[in-house]
Amino acid sequence: MDVREFVKPKMNPNIPQISPGDTVRVSLKTMEGDKERLQHFQGVVIKMRKGVDGGSFTVRRVSYGIGVERTFPFQSPSVQNVEVLRHGEVRRAKLYYVRRLSAKRARLKERREKVVEQTMSQEEQQEATQTSE
Repeated sequence: MDVREFVKPKMNPNIPQISPGDTVRVSLKTMEGDKERLQHFQGVVIKMRKGVDGGSFTVRRVSYGIGVERTFPFQSPSVQNVEVLRHGEVRRAKLYYVRRLSAKRARLKERREKVVEQTMSQEEQQEATQTSE
C-alpha cells in the first residue's frame, strides 16, 4: 500500500526548477506574535530529496564563520518564493563535500550554457519572423 493512493502531494507553484549547486534565495513567511513578515535565507542547494511526501531541498550558507543548513519541503505553504541567483556547475547529486571546504575552495563554477542557448534561439526566431514579413 502506498501513501500516494490516499493523498496526492500538492507542489508549491512558487518553487521553480532547481538543482544541486544552484545559489537560491528562499523567502519564508514567519509569524512573530500577531505580525507576519518575510524572512530570506540565501545559500547553495546541497541536497534534493524526492519522495512520496513531495520531497525537500537543503540550502547551506556560512553565517559569521559557522555553516548553517536549512531544509525546506517542496509542498510547504510557508515558502513564499524561491529565486535562483546562479546555476552552479557540479558533477554530484549530493554536495556534502562542501561542508568541509572553506573560502575559495567552497565556490562553485557557474553553469551558463542554458542562458546562451535560449538567447540564441530567441534571436533566430526574431530573424525568421522578420524575413517572413
